[in-house]
Amino acid sequence: MRVDGRVQRDPEFPVIAGRARISVDDRDVDAPKFFYLMLNKPRGLVTTARDEQGRDTVYRCLDGAGLPWLAPVGRLDKASEGLLLFTNDPAWASYVTDPETGPEKTYHVQIDRIPDAPLLSRLQAGVDRDGELLRAKQARLLRAGSRNAWLEIVLDEGRNRQIRRLLAAHGIGVLRLLRVAIGNLTLGTLQKGEWRLLGTDEVAVLAPQSMVGHQG
Repeated sequence: MRVDGRVQRDPEFPVIAGRARISVDDRDVDAPKFFYLMLNKPRGLVTTARDEQGRDTVYRCLDGAGLPWLAPVGRLDKASEGLLLFTNDPAWASYVTDPETGPEKTYHVQIDRIPDAPLLSRLQAGVDRDGELLRAKQARLLRAGSRNAWLEIVLDEGRNRQIRRLLAAHGIGVLRLLRVAIGNLTLGTLQKGEWRLLGTDEVAVLAPQSMVGHQG
């Protein structure tokens, strides 16, 4: 195998998809075709390919689309809704999900009480749970009714059930949890259960320094 004209004997030699020229037996190898899409995940679906309990998965929303195998970029739990990314480009996915490099995630969360300013400050200060600091980068009140309210919470890292655990540590129950944006990419008018391919600019903005391949 040759990469950019040089012989490489390591089968795991790293290359930048779409940039490196790869040839085998003096024949160029076509670059893999990468797909990037966003789904508005409905509540009640699990983010996995197969579920041991027989529950419906997010792949139900992609049935019949004729797409190659795509993996979720991060995850949303069964009770959560909103923006979920998929791709077959592992370098891009790794960049987006890395807490050091990836974009912020924005959520709208309906809670079972009316928060005050000190509570919002505590959510941003964080709380220690079993040696793990749970905190929101930003937390603000969107609107409030007589018994519950909607918060906007921004995270700069994606730990397992982080928002639910953070709120539970303050005695707050979550009624709904909706991811509305990843970086500058928002749900927009995408309806529940619908998906669309990302544009080239959207792919690049989410991971500007990653090894972004060719979009399908």
